[in-house]
Amino acid sequence: MIEHYDFGVMVVDGKRYTRDIILLPGKIIDSWWRKEGHQLCLEDLEEVLNYKPAPEVLVVGTGYSGLVRILPEVEKALRERKIHLIAKPTGEAYRIYNELLKSGRVVAGAFHLTC
Repeated sequence: MIEHYDFGVMVVDGKRYTRDIILLPGKIIDSWWRKEGHQLCLEDLEEVLNYKPAPEVLVVGTGYSGLVRILPEVEKALRERKIHLIAKPTGEAYRIYNELLKSGRVVAGAFHLTC
């Protein structure tokens, strides 16, 4: 569960993160970095796409101001795997992630903490 988010800081299960993270059921990938900074490409989501069981939903936090752009190839790959994509500025995305988690959905999150 994400307890708090503000520019550059996210608290997950009592631990403070200051770098971008991916949340998978039972696993946190901290210091997540994208190949192109403010673009999300397939390579950036390798761990999510290969995770078993596959998440039903991927929530992407596109940054404080929403600057991260998701490439069409990512959207296509997620559709093909029947993973629903929700992309919102991180302040909104983390709340959606928490609600999905509370409802029992198998959810993954990829969160850009700045910009």
